Amino acid sequence: MNGIINIYKEAGYTSFDVVAKLRGILKEKKIGHTGTLDPQATGVLPVCIGNATKVCALLTDKDKEYEAVLELGLSTDTQDLTGALLRDRSDLVHTLTEDQVRAAVAGFVGDYDQVPPMYSAIKQNGKKLCDLARAGVEVERKARRVHIYGIEITDLRLPLVSMRVQCSKGTYIRTLCDDIGERLGVGGAMKSLVRTRVSGFALAQAVTLAQVEAHRDAGTLHEILLPVDRVFDALGALHVQNRALLRLKNGNRLKRGDFTDAHLSGTREADTQFRVYDSDGRFYGIYGYDGARRDYACVRLFV
Repeated sequence: MNGIINIYKEAGYTSFDVVAKLRGILKEKKIGHTGTLDPQATGVLPVCIGNATKVCALLTDKDKEYEAVLELGLSTDTQDLTGALLRDRSDLVHTLTEDQVRAAVAGFVGDYDQVPPMYSAIKQNGKKLCDLARAGVEVERKARRVHIYGIEITDLRLPLVSMRVQCSKGTYIRTLCDDIGERLGVGGAMKSLVRTRVSGFALAQAVTLAQVEAHRDAGTLHEILLPVDRVFDALGALHVQNRALLRLKNGNRLKRGDFTDAHLSGTREADTQFRVYDSDGRFYGIYGYDGARRDYACVRLFV
């Protein structure tokens, strides 16, 4: 079984829980997830199966979209409402105007140096920060550059601020909520979080673990198992002639004459890499055009 299932992660499960349950449902060992979600968060979690696990890191690097609710006035040790209350400044929230809140939120759009939270899976000196936090140990963390492509306030009823956030990999929405609260001088904590998109995988098409099990029982897993090349839809496609198939299988360099398609090279970044198929339409991997050598080099095979 090879492919990707767009899982709707339900509250109460960790990303690792989802993988463990899928191994039991599908009777497959080679399964990997594409980026952690907090146990209480819900939403899109693409899960890779079989040779699709080779794209796990690529999907982890993709941009994401979230719907979050920030509660102003409260600061916690986890930066969400599941943590211990550190400071209550809710009596100050009434002094804020809507314009102040909107300006503070908009101020985080663009590049942003974010200090990862202690309650995270990031490792420092071989130990997870969350394990150190649970042991009562706090260590200094270096800020990491993330990018906020956009924040749209979808509802504003103080002390609650509902937001749609589009961001780069590595962005902690909990920390964003905390930072917005601190910029306003009242503190803030994340009340809820839904991941609505990871690259081309959207919430509307996500399926629950129970639905996966139902598809397995009905023999219709093919309806929800997405092909690996779905991740690379933005790239152009090239098809290899049968005489060059062995070199393709071995990941050897290929020449223009090995393909049946018109040459698609150009100056655009999207034209420097291609999905490569055999003449029957079977996907093999990604090749990149080498302008200096005027041939194509293997980027990654998925067979």
